[in-house]
Formats: sequence, structure tokens, C-alpha cells
Amino acid sequence: MDKADPIAQFVDLFSRHPSEALIANLTTRVERLDLPGLSVPMTINDGGLPGNCYICNPITGYTEYAVEETRNFVSHPLLRHGLTSMIRGAAPLVRATRLDRAVQVNNWLFSTNPAPRIDRRTAADLRDCLLARFPDHAVIMRSLNTLTDADALKALSAEGFVLVPARQVYLFDGRIPSKLRRDVKNDRGMLQRTSYVHVGNDAIGAQDYERCAVLYRLLYLEKYPSLNPQYLPDFIAEMHRRALIELEGFRDEDGTLIAFGARFQIGATLTQPLLGYDTGRPQKDGLYRMVTALAQRAAQDRCLLFNQSAGAAGFKRQRGAVPAIEYNAVYMRHLPTAQRVALRGVAGLLAGIGVPLLRRFEL
Repeated sequence: MDKADPIAQFVDLFSRHPSEALIANLTTRVERLDLPGLSVPMTINDGGLPGNCYICNPITGYTEYAVEETRNFVSHPLLRHGLTSMIRGAAPLVRATRLDRAVQVNNWLFSTNPAPRIDRRTAADLRDCLLARFPDHAVIMRSLNTLTDADALKALSAEGFVLVPARQVYLFDGRIPSKLRRDVKNDRGMLQRTSYVHVGNDAIGAQDYERCAVLYRLLYLEKYPSLNPQYLPDFIAEMHRRALIELEGFRDEDGTLIAFGARFQIGATLTQPLLGYDTGRPQKDGLYRMVTALAQRAAQDRCLLFNQSAGAAGFKRQRGAVPAIEYNAVYMRHLPTAQRVALRGVAGLLAGIGVPLLRRFEL
């Protein structure tokens, strides 16, 4: 196995361990897809697993997870009630799509998976290849946004994929020199003043992986929706040892890791798919601000686009990130009419109601 091949490393990891041993609330199979001009990991799910994590089950993402996200990030009570009622009302239509029976292309099992370049020829090739292998499954590509993936969205749509709005993400362009916002300057000043000890990728190791999982759980599974991926210590350890992610964080005076972030890079795009901190520490310590600032600074130093995913919209806007609507591209023209009609209905509802609300309320 080529250690310099991240796809080979990723597929090998899941060939050696069942998905549930790495991500507690996920059941899936991981394989590799190789086509002319495209090599990516893909996940295969056969359906029939209600509540399977949204990174492999869009039904969970558009129903239960969406309700929890609304509770956490929509502050206005009337708007929150209206959105929750709409999501629950549309749930039967979402389930009728049977999107839990699907092959997902370029799925690195993170909430945000930077997309490769997709032209019409590649879109047609991946569609034809996967339909031949999985004739009873939908074909899905997540994490396509209007800012960085406009050409891919156009190509996939032209080849019969339905574009289903997913969420609004925020992107900071570290490729373009620009004047630092006041909040960015304040965050970087905090990096200089903090009494906590900064630790880089090489200074985080076997003694820290369990702690990373605990810190992630404190933030993403207790403070935010419990339906987020439940990454286990072995997942963090293996992804780090195989150089698929970089880790960075802070220790206190006793040497205990009290905050960390993981960086994941595909091409010219950087993400921070794992982040956690000791939520019991005073807010004035600025742990979230500092860990996020480290990733943003890395994006500028490396001239990368930093996809900051969804959530904390105001925080990200104030630091120079711009919004973009993210889509799931879904192909199911080969599947029963009822599923296709349901998919068109879901896409129409989200495009007509969901997207305007995301933009209007800057969610």
C-alpha cells in the first residue's frame, strides 16, 4: 500500500476495522472508485438503518438532524417553531426518497468533504460505472457549494443529477491577500497572550487521542446535536497516524490537552472537521476562538480556501468568511417513480423555502 496515497490509506483503515469501531453511530462500507481523471473513496449503504449517521444517511440529515440544528441555531421562537413544524411535516416525503440506500462518492466521512474537479465526462463516467455496479442504489455526491463547485454542479445537473439544497456553509479565502478583520486580529492577539501552551501536529500523539475524543464529545455531542458523528479515539488515532489529518491544540500548565482542532486538506481546500475544547473552562479563555484562528492562519500561510462548514454564522462572517449554499447531487433516474417524485418534491421544497430562509436569516 502506498503511504503517500490518502485514498488507499483511508480505504485500508475501514477494511481493517468495522465502521462502528471507528464512528460509533455509523454503519457503512468503504471502497475506492477509480475512473479516468477521478480517484475517490466511496461509501455503500443498503438502507434499513433508521438513525444511521447523516454522513451516510441523508434522511437523518434532512429530518432528525435538521430539527436538532434548528433548536440549537435558530434563536427566534416563532421562526424556530415554524421551521421545526415544516421539517417534521416533510419527513414522510423525505423518507419516501429512500436516500439511505445509496452510494456516496468522495465520502471521507466528515460533514464537509472538499470535492474534486468534476466535468461532464467525469459525471457521466461515475454515473454509468456506479449504476452498473449498484443498480438498486441512488448515487450521491455531498459537499458541493455554489462558490467553489459551480462547474461540478452544472456538469452533474446536465448528466441527470438532482441538486438538493443541504445547508449554508462559510468559506474564508486564504489565497487572496486581504486586510485582517478586527476580530481576526483580536483572535491572533489572543494566540500570543494565552497562558496555555500551543502544541503542533508532531506534539500530539498516543497519549492524546482519547482526550481528543472527549473534547470533541463535549462540544459536538453534548453542546450541539447528538446526531453528529460519534468519532471514537481509534478513528482519530488512525487518521492521524496515517497522515490523513493534522492535529493542533493547547495544553494547560499540567500538560493536559484542553483544546484541539484537526485539519483536513484536499487539493487547495482546507477544512477543520474535528474540533473540541474543555467547555468547563471560562469563556474568556477563548479556546474555540484560538483553535479556529489556528486553522484560518494555516489557510493563509498555505494559500488555501478554508471551508468552515455550517453553524456559528455570525462568528464566521465577522472573520471574513462568505456564505454559499451547499448541495447534495443525487442521481436516481433508474429507480422507481415514487422515489424520483419524492426527491423532486424535497428538492423543490428546499429550493423554494429552505434556501431563502437560510439566506434571509443568515443561518
